[in-house]
Amino acid sequence: MLVKVQYQGVKKFVKFPSDRTFQDFLNDVKSKFGLARTAALQVFDDTDTNVEEDIFHELIEGSPHLCLTVRCPEEDITVGLSDEFSPTRSSTPSTCTDTLSLSSTDHEETERAVQNQAAMVSNSFSIDAEKAKRTVRDALEKKSGGEEVLEEYQTTKTLKHSTRRQLVNIVVSHMTEIHGRIPTRKQRETYALGIISLFPSLKDPFSAKGYEHFYDPEKGTGFISWRLKTLSRKNPKRVRLEMTESAGPSRRRRIDDVQQLEGDACREAISFLVHTADEAEVMQKMKETFKHRQELVHNPERSADVLDVFPRFLDVKGLINQDFALLFNAETSNMLLKRWETAFKQKIINEAKTLTSTAEMRSLLNAAGGQGSENGRKKTKISPTEAVDRLVRFHKSCTSIEGLLSGREGHQPFLLGSGRIKGRIDHFYVAVDKRLIPCSGTSSLSAFDELFKVHYVFNLSYEESLVNFFTFLQTTVYNIDVGLSSESPRVRELHAKL
Repeated sequence: MLVKVQYQGVKKFVKFPSDRTFQDFLNDVKSKFGLARTAALQVFDDTDTNVEEDIFHELIEGSPHLCLTVRCPEEDITVGLSDEFSPTRSSTPSTCTDTLSLSSTDHEETERAVQNQAAMVSNSFSIDAEKAKRTVRDALEKKSGGEEVLEEYQTTKTLKHSTRRQLVNIVVSHMTEIHGRIPTRKQRETYALGIISLFPSLKDPFSAKGYEHFYDPEKGTGFISWRLKTLSRKNPKRVRLEMTESAGPSRRRRIDDVQQLEGDACREAISFLVHTADEAEVMQKMKETFKHRQELVHNPERSADVLDVFPRFLDVKGLINQDFALLFNAETSNMLLKRWETAFKQKIINEAKTLTSTAEMRSLLNAAGGQGSENGRKKTKISPTEAVDRLVRFHKSCTSIEGLLSGREGHQPFLLGSGRIKGRIDHFYVAVDKRLIPCSGTSSLSAFDELFKVHYVFNLSYEESLVNFFTFLQTTVYNIDVGLSSESPRVRELHAKL
């Protein structure tokens, strides 16, 4: 499909195959008009209505001859200011914003005027939190089921998953009745702000505005957007949330306060590691070659060789914990073991009890409560039992372990518990590339701690179907790359509850 696009009066066609995403379209537009890759663009139709991700495909398929206009959020401010304060301004769209042409004598005075006017313009687009709060309360008081939402929050100071869904359904119904089937970005933001203003404990403390899990204006995601898509009876391919290059296991991190070997000394240490039987020496030499190992795992052509170059991961316990602590610090490394029992475990169990009750959910809750369970098992959305199976497998100690490893699909790391029965595990291992790294701890919690850390030590992406689960632990428990990682609305909702 060809989409006609206009930028600063220049019109061009942009190719847009049906399997491409809204973000792909924006990237193609930037390339076509020579804009910076980091430029933030907004799309408008011929009535100057903001076109957002959730209705983009439907709009261009229904109006193939439509000419879309793209602008930058900064453009309306900076271009207008340039016209007022500059005798001339460039019209070349080499970047997303125009610059001011100022004489040196008037520079300071003009800069202050620009800042003041920009501030006034910015304030004119701000949303009144108190007004937004009244809007949401009005919706709940008028709609069936709204009083139940208010009463539950009044009693518990939070909302169950099902009640939160009811809240979103009510406010979206109210929104579309007043503003039509495709409300604007500001209208969606108003309701999202109104929700966290009326229900403060639902605010996400880890996000910039606190309401991005209800509506994220930059990405067009959130519970409100999801509900609007459902109402439009559109079933687009779901966009998979991925870690950006600037966050998560793949992020390159500075290594400063660690004395490292280089050149021949590093090569000698690696050779020494293969032969020494002294575990204290192994720990020390592994520490001194940490930087070299990080270069190795971040090299796409050599990352798979790390266990061949450093085979002591396979027989010396504690090396995963040591590398992770060197990558971050001891405090971050101890986060899960330090905080799980006191800060998270019971709250997560209580949250799980509010979800739809199924046999497998009850089994997992029984196991979490210490009552045990003998039930332990390729799609993106998976059941709780399947999720557990992606994380940990049981190996009966009297049977062959090679068969279990060779028959395992996928390449992401997982835990292997070995023992006579599931209720009594003797040893835990992290399985990586069909090889076993012994866990230093004997509890399931400490073993899972090492499973999480392996992703960072070896630069391994999270299992696709468990991205949201691992991202939740990464940001909420370990406090790693908070604000840099892509998080689903459900993850952000849990931030607020926990």
